[in-house]
Amino acid sequence: MSRKWFAKAAAVALCVGLLAGCGGAKQPSQDGGTGTKKFKVGMVTDLGGLHDQSFNQSAWAGLQKLQQDFGYEVKAVESKRQEDYDTNFQVLVDAGYDLIWAIGSLMTNAVVDKAKELPDQKFAIIDSDAHAPNLVGVTFREEEGSFLMGIIAAKATKTKKVGFIGGMDIEVIHRFEAGFKAGVKATDPSVEVVTVYSGTFTDSSKGKSDALAMYNQGVDVIFHASGNTGTGVIEAAKEVNKYAIGVDQDQNYLAPDHVISSMIKDVKGAVYDISKMTADGNFPGDQAIVLGLKEGRVGYAETTLWNKLPEGTKELVDKWAQAIAEGKVTVPKTREQLEEWEVPQI
Repeated sequence: MSRKWFAKAAAVALCVGLLAGCGGAKQPSQDGGTGTKKFKVGMVTDLGGLHDQSFNQSAWAGLQKLQQDFGYEVKAVESKRQEDYDTNFQVLVDAGYDLIWAIGSLMTNAVVDKAKELPDQKFAIIDSDAHAPNLVGVTFREEEGSFLMGIIAAKATKTKKVGFIGGMDIEVIHRFEAGFKAGVKATDPSVEVVTVYSGTFTDSSKGKSDALAMYNQGVDVIFHASGNTGTGVIEAAKEVNKYAIGVDQDQNYLAPDHVISSMIKDVKGAVYDISKMTADGNFPGDQAIVLGLKEGRVGYAETTLWNKLPEGTKELVDKWAQAIAEGKVTVPKTREQLEEWEVPQI
């Protein structure tokens, strides 16, 4: 199969396919090179911070690429606690930023309130379907990419015991969990999945201790969806010579022989494309955009260690990915859906 199921740029598909309803006459990009006002786009991080090795960092990479490609002015404001969100939004508002991103579902209430308070200010949020005329919500079908990680884990395990470590016990992480478990079930229903929620996205030491406890129970592959907490999971895998599966961006560089794959969630691309559309006069306000395999926004990392997996694993992963992208398979995204889910024939 020639198609590669890792996240990649899909600006045309995003605008034409998902945002066909976005309106407004197209304007010249406000890139500072045409005599127009330089477009300013900023972001407020969630508690994981700018260098979380996860979706905050990926969003910032999207803004940096916009600056490099078009000369936009970009800025990130870090949050240390949830009470900082409103203040941090206001910092960007006061500085005249045209579009302000909220990175993470924990910021939903704060950004909705701010959007109501400032109807002329444009906002966008990652991992929330909240939307208003001046607010666009962007979510991902994380369950689809996580399903592929479940296949990889089930193929990689020697002990028939794999693990899932989530950050906070919230809806978005449930999608990772449900998809992963469905992928394991579809590949080898005899494989046991051990689940732990660390209760944090910011504590790598907690991630490491949770992972070591799992490995000591006989788990030999752990998929984490826990932000910076997951760097501890990867450290543990390296320490005990087991496997970890990264999340959001390619995390193989953290332990090249032990991160067997990563579930890519292309926050960078989504932030880039929607910001560019907004600069061009096509802000997709009042929409809840959902991105998955079909749109090329979730998938597996190019660094996946196929040579350490049984022959035919990549072909199997690609077969399931195509079936999901074509709508032939619907991956469960909640625990309740997972309980009722029957493995389809593809």
